[in-house]
Amino acid sequence: MTMCNFDETDDKYYFDGKLGAIYSRHRTEFRVWSPFADTVKLRLYPDGNDSLPYAVTDMELKNGAWSAAVCDDLNGVYYTYEVHIDGSEFETIDIYAVSAGVNGKRGMVLDLSAAEPNGWKLDKPVRLEKYTDAIIYELHVRDFSIDSSSNFQNRGKFLAFTETGTTNSSGDATGLDYIASLGVTHIHLLPVFDFATVDESSDQPQFNWGYDPLNYNVPEGSYSSDPFDGAVRVREFRQLVMACHSKGIGVIMDVVYNHTYHTEESAFSKIFPHYYYRQKDGSYSNGSGCGNEFASERRMAQKFIIDSLCFLAETYKLDGFRFDLMGLLDIETLNLAAEKLRRINPDIILYGEGWTGGDSPLDDSARAMKHNIRRLPEFAVFSDEIRDTIKGSVFHDEASGYVNGGSSYDKAQLIKASLCGRVEHPQISCGSLTDSPCQIVNYTEAHDNLTFFDKLILSMKGASDWELIAADKLGAALVLLSQGIPFIQAGQEFLRSKPLPDGGFEHNSYNSPDSVNSIKWDRLSTFREPQQYYAGLIAIRRRFSEFRMQSAEDIRTLISFQDLEGDAFIAYIGRFMLVVNPLGHELTVQASGDVYADKTSASADVLYHVDGEALCGRRSVLLVKIK
Repeated sequence: MTMCNFDETDDKYYFDGKLGAIYSRHRTEFRVWSPFADTVKLRLYPDGNDSLPYAVTDMELKNGAWSAAVCDDLNGVYYTYEVHIDGSEFETIDIYAVSAGVNGKRGMVLDLSAAEPNGWKLDKPVRLEKYTDAIIYELHVRDFSIDSSSNFQNRGKFLAFTETGTTNSSGDATGLDYIASLGVTHIHLLPVFDFATVDESSDQPQFNWGYDPLNYNVPEGSYSSDPFDGAVRVREFRQLVMACHSKGIGVIMDVVYNHTYHTEESAFSKIFPHYYYRQKDGSYSNGSGCGNEFASERRMAQKFIIDSLCFLAETYKLDGFRFDLMGLLDIETLNLAAEKLRRINPDIILYGEGWTGGDSPLDDSARAMKHNIRRLPEFAVFSDEIRDTIKGSVFHDEASGYVNGGSSYDKAQLIKASLCGRVEHPQISCGSLTDSPCQIVNYTEAHDNLTFFDKLILSMKGASDWELIAADKLGAALVLLSQGIPFIQAGQEFLRSKPLPDGGFEHNSYNSPDSVNSIKWDRLSTFREPQQYYAGLIAIRRRFSEFRMQSAEDIRTLISFQDLEGDAFIAYIGRFMLVVNPLGHELTVQASGDVYADKTSASADVLYHVDGEALCGRRSVLLVKIK
């Protein structure tokens, strides 16, 4: 159909009711919003794959939405919609489907209460008093357990998270046992909704990060033990969440509402062509860099995002959401979503990428970009500035940053700004980003780009292993001792690496094989010193509130700086003196108190005492609790 005036469509046909398959034991009502369709039929199937429909029912149009009711217990029945619009006919899955058959072709009517694991009703999300209490560990479901270096039984599956007693070849704990011992508060799962580029019917090794959305409300079938039965993926994802909660770890879901994998072939286009995607100069705009961008500002697109988030939060008792390319979503939609999500879970954590993948017709003032973060009070945003300041630009392999040889006044200023959570401070001249440290996510490594350790190898040519590890530990200290929300990628603490056969390193492993992406759990034993250093920094952060301030006023009152030579400086943080030395030689400072971190170790327990001259090693920190 030709594009119409979608503002008029929103005004005339907005539908405020519930959509999808509304199930009860005796009756299921199906509702789909498609105001300009000529006819819509409901097709019911006995399975989610190859069978013919056993029933086809005409649906009725009222207020822009088509509906049909079936008086029977349809739990486990699969369904699609047959949409006739503007001379074309489409069969499509319901965009509101709660589960699906193999490869997400057909929705599944599901009694969600029948897909509960034992104990689910007693399970509760993790308490989070303030965002700065969170320590986030980014993780891909398949990466977690697919490697042979640990003895998982459910390799690459949701159920691997339920396994206890897993170990690597040296006998060190792996899996969720290990993550709990590390001390992080939340795991951030790369997309676990139903994505398009992995064939769920195949048992051959396949990999994708999952940023190619197919069905937003449906768990990914390749992570379940039976992708042909839509109830299994729901139950097993809940088991993953329960297993994490039982260890006091929250679960954050990575959501990708900025684009879909398909455009013309997506369920959104088949149900209402063009409506759900932004257009520019007569074609689909591509601010995502993936061929389309979701028009979140349109009222029914906004409703879908909010309904989807609330459904996921309620159905899976999630502890947070991370938003991919959040800058393509509009501020109003996200603020409305946050308001509703807080009613479901007052402790939910919300954050995202405050940028886009390209130009967008959405007005800059309406975008959820990091420079607009003050207008998104419930959201935090990734600090790509501190990422690049610490290690050098992610776009240039050999570019160096603060910890690996780069030197400039601007770098030192940005490091100080990070230590202050990017709020305004009288001693910092590079400007503020937000009014609250709860709105900034500090990191050096995520799934995108080189791992931190690979970046150090390429930017520190000829450096010894000791020098590389020292730079890595300094970067970890700058992230974990800064105000804001610290974020690390799984395995970063034992120097995760993604080497290629040609001797290089993978920048963008979104569809690389397991040999590149899997977590090599044996590295945990090989690189025990950096792993223990990260664990010690995490323990320090959790024990001492000075590193988890909540207000800008506290930061301005309790943090001050003293410059040393070059880019080295001392940060006074409440009761603590933090010496930061990126230089290639040791520094001597005057200090009196208990040492909690130095060039070798970090611990929430006192390492030793100093009184007088104290050494801060090259490329390291010295953390002293002042007498």
